[in-house]
Amino acid sequence: MNNIPPLDLAQQYETISEEVSKAVLGVLASGRYIGGPLVEGFEQQFAAYVGVSECVACNSGTDALYLALRALKIGPGDEVITTPFTFFATAEVISDAGATPVFVDIDPQTYNLNLNQLSSAITGKTRAIVPVHLFGQPVNMTELMAIAQQHGLAVIEDCAQATGAEWAGQKVGSIGHIGCFSFFPTKNLGACGDGGALTTNDPEIAAEVRALKEHGQKRRYYYEEIGMNSRLDTIQAAILQIKLRYLDNWNDRRRAVAVHYDQLLSPIPGIIRPQELSEGRGVWNQYTIRIAQTSPTGAGRDQVRERLQQLGVSSMVYYPLPLHLQPVYKELGYQAGQMPVSEQVATEVLSLPMFPELSPAQQTQVVYSLKDCLTPPAESANA
Repeated sequence: MNNIPPLDLAQQYETISEEVSKAVLGVLASGRYIGGPLVEGFEQQFAAYVGVSECVACNSGTDALYLALRALKIGPGDEVITTPFTFFATAEVISDAGATPVFVDIDPQTYNLNLNQLSSAITGKTRAIVPVHLFGQPVNMTELMAIAQQHGLAVIEDCAQATGAEWAGQKVGSIGHIGCFSFFPTKNLGACGDGGALTTNDPEIAAEVRALKEHGQKRRYYYEEIGMNSRLDTIQAAILQIKLRYLDNWNDRRRAVAVHYDQLLSPIPGIIRPQELSEGRGVWNQYTIRIAQTSPTGAGRDQVRERLQQLGVSSMVYYPLPLHLQPVYKELGYQAGQMPVSEQVATEVLSLPMFPELSPAQQTQVVYSLKDCLTPPAESANA
């Protein structure tokens, strides 16, 4: 059996290597390494892809989230609601802006914000909601936007893992007031380094973000506010223009991988498979199962992961400790047990290998190995 990685970027590069090499060498030969027509061209193409009028490229998805908060003038004394079950950057930028993150537990089926608990978390200090389309599965944006509108709140979509995903036929990043994307290499649309973008239909927000990401200047060397340095390198823009043309095909292949996993895993007890809402079209940045605490062998998630590694199958845990229990947020006063679904899910989730080039044979090996981990010794001996 061959070892199977959680993702394989080298395979993807092989399919577009000639195009990428030509584009990168073209940038190097041009002498224009920061900004310019290639970055502007990518912004226009990505805006059209998402279905918005404005796109501002920046250094990372983290910067995109921070710039979104700054553009909305969110800061000290404000509260921003988000999920505790996500990458740290989602909450980190709220703190960096001087505001306070307020956590709402997740839905046990989708692992996204539990919208039934959202309204009860809103106070007079709440300024915005940051829903995360986790693992590439879109939040129910119809319901979320209705709640936000009722309370006069801004919505910043964290689309880091969900480029190309749709809710009710509309791409994520075009439904809220602002969409924030990451082009980290592991994402569905990944650069060969760091990168990010912010999308919106509000030209005033876009203009503010453009100033903030250039140190707060709206005209050269005249600074109206404290900003930051957050630019998408021209080489990365050139690479992303190429990859954007392939994105829908790669996402379709991810969906096919997810369907095949569903078929292979359905007969195996002790596994909770990921769910997709009927109005959503996910893009499967991760295929994340849960190892039920009542699995046939009694093995926990960590034991299963270790055994899989021994069998040549690499897996990942996103995320082992919810944000409300992170040491850095101890001062917020959250206690264990306050977010029961997030806390339980964090002990059970296991992300299996997922990338467009993953073959059916490799998937069979993954599931065969997983079944071996979950089969009681007596049954295994009699098999």
